Amino acid sequence: MTKPTSQSRSVYLIANGDLRLSANQKCWKAQKQMEKTLIRALRREGWDVQRGHFYDPTKKHGFIDSQKMGMEVFRQMDPKVPLIVAESVWQYSQHILPGLYTHQGPILTVANWSGTWPGLVGMLNLNGSLTKMGVNFSTLWSEAFTDSFFLGGLRQWLNEGTIDHDQSHVRSLNLLKLPAEDVSIGREVALTLKARKAIMGVFDEGCMGMHNAIIPDELLNSVGVFKERLSQSALYAATMEVSDETAQSVYAWLKKKGMKFQLGTNEKTDLTESQVLLQCKMYVAALGIAHDFGCDTIGIQYQQGLKDLLPASDLVEGLLNNSDRPPVIDPETGCELYQTPHSHISMRWMNVPVWMRL
Repeated sequence: MTKPTSQSRSVYLIANGDLRLSANQKCWKAQKQMEKTLIRALRREGWDVQRGHFYDPTKKHGFIDSQKMGMEVFRQMDPKVPLIVAESVWQYSQHILPGLYTHQGPILTVANWSGTWPGLVGMLNLNGSLTKMGVNFSTLWSEAFTDSFFLGGLRQWLNEGTIDHDQSHVRSLNLLKLPAEDVSIGREVALTLKARKAIMGVFDEGCMGMHNAIIPDELLNSVGVFKERLSQSALYAATMEVSDETAQSVYAWLKKKGMKFQLGTNEKTDLTESQVLLQCKMYVAALGIAHDFGCDTIGIQYQQGLKDLLPASDLVEGLLNNSDRPPVIDPETGCELYQTPHSHISMRWMNVPVWMRL
């Protein structure tokens, strides 16, 4: 195929992927089908498509799966040629942000609209990251890539390099008026934060390639929030120190509350009781570390930082984000850590750790 130029009716197409091999392999079939229909739509408009990178028979997928690979791909492309990022998978934005940051041609992010394949949320993460970096781009999504919304937007982007979306639903914030009670509560919280200050504990910042979720320190500091950067190695070590008895007590509390666990016996494909108990230990350890560092909020990035050591921490995150959660007792004082308030409006909320995926 002839190499695209800025004067030709040609576009590059790339597919950014996950950092995890298994995720890329599992989603490749859906990505391949999505690209097929997308390319068909582009050719009907009279445009040629050149993929910026190819299927890897060893890895068994055709995604960009690292920042290193992303940089190599962009080095081979004309920076002035229109570029489409097609997504049917969760993607790690840092893989392609360096190349997109300096790309000079029009950029279009496109995702599948699917309840099964996570391309849409991956694209939204990329969109947020591009917005944070000040990179201009357009975006489209579709289920079959044959609907009038998608085709009309695609045609406009190909001809004009941009897309005008309907914004009739958007309202100016200045035109909205909050109830007086909400305004009063908001001001009280803001003044308390500024005066008292809060510590945000972050276990290995940058979860899942979410560049858009990393709030610069200077912005947080201006509203009274300061980061404590925590180590996931310390979290793992603390998890291993929690007793089996303590984990069993957390597990028993959850079952007494009516929580149902669909357990299996295969550690690779099922949720097993041993995995649940490890998550119970991690929950206790996370609260202990938050207490030691005086954190008002903590965030855990389980997918990468601890994926080779512990079960995915969905249960831990859910418990930390819930005001009704198992009590954890400080072994030194005998007092409950972060005892949760029952009032829905209370300045004591600042003593309740909240999970955030950062």
